Amino acid sequence: MNFHDLPKQPSIFLSYWNVGKLLYGALLLFIIETLFYYAKFNESLVANDLLIIGFWLWCLLFSFIHMFLVMADVWSRFQNYKRAKDQMFQHGFKTKIAINYTGSKCQRMAFMAAAKELGIDKDVQRFYQKMGISWYHFIPTFMIKDPLFLFRNYFWSRTFLERYYAPKFDFRNQQKLLS
Repeated sequence: MNFHDLPKQPSIFLSYWNVGKLLYGALLLFIIETLFYYAKFNESLVANDLLIIGFWLWCLLFSFIHMFLVMADVWSRFQNYKRAKDQMFQHGFKTKIAINYTGSKCQRMAFMAAAKELGIDKDVQRFYQKMGISWYHFIPTFMIKDPLFLFRNYFWSRTFLERYYAPKFDFRNQQKLLS
């Protein structure tokens, strides 16, 4: 694959959106939920019932913390997207590469965004069909295989703490130079 064969590259903001649009929906829900729980928590302070105050405080903290976890998840998926795009640009579509991004709906979305920007999204769609992966498969496979995933290091490092990936290619600038 070379830069002449690539479709027009979207802006970095559009790529970031395409990678995490499902997660942005979750973020919006957690923001709304946090505001709701904050209002309920304030109401409970007036009632002065410690059990009710504790309940609404727990709900508030749960949803508030999840906003940051979702943002970390989006950042991690963007690192997956950059790595996958570099790998597919160098080697084309390979099932050996694609299999690394099948674990969750969000990873598949990152992989698909990269493939679409390289013009090989049809290959990825065929691969998902062969694997039996459908659009409604939202629950990550590791959650089904390992119910104690919350206590595993791989969950935290792969979901929220993916290392920064410096892309090997500057697709947008390269395309501008060729124009």
